[in-house]
Amino acid sequence: MSNNKKEFFLVRWFKRCILRQRPELSLEEEETIQTPVKAMVSSFVHKPLAMGGLIVFLLIFAFVLIGPKYWVLDLSDQDATLVNLPPSNNMMKVPKELIQTGIADITSGNTYGLGIDLNGELYMWGHTRITDKIDMADVPQEVRDADIVSVAAGTDHCVALGSDGQVYVWGNTRLKQDKFGKDMEKAMEEGGEEWNVVQLEASNQFSAIVTDNGNLYLWGNGNMADVKVRSKYDGKIAKVALTDNEYISLLTDGTVAYTGYKDKKSPLGRIPKQLKDKKVVDIASTSKSVAAITEDGEIVVWGSAVKGENKVPELPAKPVHLYGGRYHYTALLENGDVVSWGDNKYHQADIPAAVHNADNIDQIFVSNYQNYAVDEEGNLYTWGLKGFPLGTDKLGRDMLTRIVNGGKVTMTVGAISVVIATVLGVVFGGLAGYFGGKLDILIMRIAEIVGGLPFIPFAMILSAVIGSRLDPTQRMYLIMVVLGILSWVPTCRLVRAQILSQREMEYVTAAKAMGIREHTIVFRHILPNVISLLIVSMTLDFATCMLTESTLSYLGFGIPLPTPTWGNLLNGANNSIVIQQYWWQWVFPAAIFGICTICINLIGDGLRDAMDPKALER
Repeated sequence: MSNNKKEFFLVRWFKRCILRQRPELSLEEEETIQTPVKAMVSSFVHKPLAMGGLIVFLLIFAFVLIGPKYWVLDLSDQDATLVNLPPSNNMMKVPKELIQTGIADITSGNTYGLGIDLNGELYMWGHTRITDKIDMADVPQEVRDADIVSVAAGTDHCVALGSDGQVYVWGNTRLKQDKFGKDMEKAMEEGGEEWNVVQLEASNQFSAIVTDNGNLYLWGNGNMADVKVRSKYDGKIAKVALTDNEYISLLTDGTVAYTGYKDKKSPLGRIPKQLKDKKVVDIASTSKSVAAITEDGEIVVWGSAVKGENKVPELPAKPVHLYGGRYHYTALLENGDVVSWGDNKYHQADIPAAVHNADNIDQIFVSNYQNYAVDEEGNLYTWGLKGFPLGTDKLGRDMLTRIVNGGKVTMTVGAISVVIATVLGVVFGGLAGYFGGKLDILIMRIAEIVGGLPFIPFAMILSAVIGSRLDPTQRMYLIMVVLGILSWVPTCRLVRAQILSQREMEYVTAAKAMGIREHTIVFRHILPNVISLLIVSMTLDFATCMLTESTLSYLGFGIPLPTPTWGNLLNGANNSIVIQQYWWQWVFPAAIFGICTICINLIGDGLRDAMDPKALER
């Protein structure tokens, strides 16, 4: 069909459906279009609510059917650093003023960014609230007034260095994140050569400073992290790389050493042999691993590389600088190109084409999930985690991914349950309605027993007793079968009533006279005449089965977590804290589920009216 014909059809549908404008037809044209199927389709199309429901349902269906290919579900996925985040898309939205004035330094926490311009002005962006009571955007006034030259963001605190050598800490300070050691306070007070800071770093509840005379100062939660330095390394440290609770040092002689006190128990303390005979030019770290660049351009990774950080790609040029995120590394090459590898869940290892095409990358700033690159002309390039459109849950899982995959499970369960219930209802209803007598009495008494069972309590008991022995996939199949077996009674009664009226028709008498078998008459001649009612019934039962599955999952007796369904995604809605503070965790699943159910009911109502000749308007 050409675009003009499509446009003409849409315009014509809008005029007929919405504006109620119908062209005058001749008698022959009227008779031509009034075949049963065309009449039904015409009646359905001219119902705006039914058509709107169909369009929206098809969009939702396509969304949950195709979406899992793009939002891939990992049942083991969870991240304690990204829990209960509201919907956002601004985690790398750097203020224009910072770019225009000139970028001096950029650092990032888990969900926010922090930068200073060439004038020492401080900027923040992203989701800055790290707890219910702590907002990193509440920067102390003394920091606002100071001339800041360097900043570092940790998991729950920020550290800034003023041009006068003063160190500022804000955020969570309950675990000694702002308690400096006596040797550090002394060096800070004396200033001069003793306090010429060349590196400022922050990690999980602890921070570090390296001075140009080779001294390393660590402070913070000593119960969580190794915040001590062996005295034999005093004055010999050129750079430090912090993991979540440990650190590694690059010494002034080009060697790498674990300069703390946990080297015997830590995998970081086992320095690779290839580094002992080579000079190291740079080091970096991720959450649990450390990497080093040797003078001949080799990159060596050791520690716990849990996300593929040790899978270094083949580099087109010699690396000169190395930077680490939470689970990925980024390297600046000698030819000015940039390479990333490791975890790529949030595209933090996907280098934009603009970065490869840039003339000369002057600065690179890498944080947990974000990367920032600045060229010599001051242009800024970003890649990595921008945010979560629908927020995250209590385990740091993306709500959009879980809603998409949960919808696929819920619709699958609803569809298969309806098929099972329809098959049972058609078979039993057809036999009872056609043959009657004792068979009819037996089938209807069974139907009354099944229909008299309290549906939800019985399904809960059955799921609890049998489902506890099954894995999540088997339990999903169990829910399908249970819903199908307990939902066939209405279909059975509908088919029985229709066949009771149809079996007295002349065409049935003629079929019997011709010697056609009884089951052939029921299922090949009578049943097609009631198929229209079955379609309507299946449509409405589909929504009912989806609601029932979601009810069971909501109550904890359906498909168990971590497998998502729209029902168990709403399980947190029975918590007042979630309802009040983390509204996105139940509003979005409830909204899409409610819209989908309403659309299915609108489609069913439209089909019922369209298939009823008495409801047709000529």
